[in-house]
Amino acid sequence: MKIFTRKSEVKEFLSIQKKSKNSIGFVPTMGALHQGHLSLIKRANKKNDITVVSIFVNPTQFDNKEDLDKYPKTYRNDVALLESVNCDVLFFPSVEEIYAENITSEKFDFDGLEHQMEGKFRDGHFNGVGTIVKTLFEIIEPDTAYFGKKDFQQLQIVKKLVEKYKLLVKIKGRPIFREEDGLAMSSRNARLTKEHREAAPFIYKTLKKARKKFGIKNAKELTEWVEKQFEEHPFLELEYFTIADEKTLQTITEVGANKKYRAFIAVFAGDIRLIDNIRLKNN
Repeated sequence: MKIFTRKSEVKEFLSIQKKSKNSIGFVPTMGALHQGHLSLIKRANKKNDITVVSIFVNPTQFDNKEDLDKYPKTYRNDVALLESVNCDVLFFPSVEEIYAENITSEKFDFDGLEHQMEGKFRDGHFNGVGTIVKTLFEIIEPDTAYFGKKDFQQLQIVKKLVEKYKLLVKIKGRPIFREEDGLAMSSRNARLTKEHREAAPFIYKTLKKARKKFGIKNAKELTEWVEKQFEEHPFLELEYFTIADEKTLQTITEVGANKKYRAFIAVFAGDIRLIDNIRLKNN
């Protein structure tokens, strides 16, 4: 595996690959890699000639400096994992390499996608996401980029970014990878206390129950039911639960024909914020 820390070096290497007609698959990450990331890399390996992974903890998408400071950094372990799945290239730039001396976000209009759910609770988050994803796409120039559906809102926003800026990259969303007890894999899970880790699978269990109730209860009743489940939980605090249209991400009040819906949730386990979602069947 080749490791680059400079934009100019990785661009030069990848330009040679492009001249050789090699297709490039790209998996952007913030490190602290887990099996969910590895599943994306394996998919990229299968569908492309060259797989590039970036590790960059992007400061402009954190609205909470403490969360940024505490974000797990496991570089040596990450490199070993990347080598174990035959990653071809790791791009591991510094903050200075990406932002120079101006660590600020561009401003984006994602046609309202950025104002839903996470956008209501994380000020400026999606401007930061848009900034780093656009920057990385311009550096790597991948044919296809792979994202997990755990961050489904982010996936839709990246698709909108590509559409609005006419970027020549295909975006592929891949299924959520879960622990055996159902907890969605996340780099933040490593920071959970034993108590909170044992409690966290309740999130997915509640989502599955909500999926069964969808269509029996209306969206408002179902939201109230979920809120009640968490009111009674000693270790988990619900930030939001919403049922939204997959395309617009807008919260629904009633079910329409030929629409795709998804339930989204954000929960605090102590000071660790966990998100998850589940596809709902519109019967």
